Amino acid sequence: MIKVRIERERESLKKVTITGHANYDDYGKDIVCSSVSSIVITTVNGILEINPKYLAVIETKDKMEIEIKEQDEICIKLMNNMISLLEELSKSYPKNITIQ
Repeated sequence: MIKVRIERERESLKKVTITGHANYDDYGKDIVCSSVSSIVITTVNGILEINPKYLAVIETKDKMEIEIKEQDEICIKLMNNMISLLEELSKSYPKNITIQ
């Protein structure tokens, strides 16, 4: 299961951590993992293109940590959009992705 952990401090988004594998299908054929990857990577790349100082991203084999370094309006709107898309995905595939 993919686990998305959202950390806030006084309602401000601080960090999003994504771990695990959806196990919807075999590795390389898993539409849930592909969807999560597309949503997250597109969002992160877009934000970093606008300003590389907005985020700190640490990526390992089974984990991605996205730390919000600057509370810019554009960055926060894009991150909140990413979270909304992941929440919608979790409603369709509750056995494969969870939002905490």
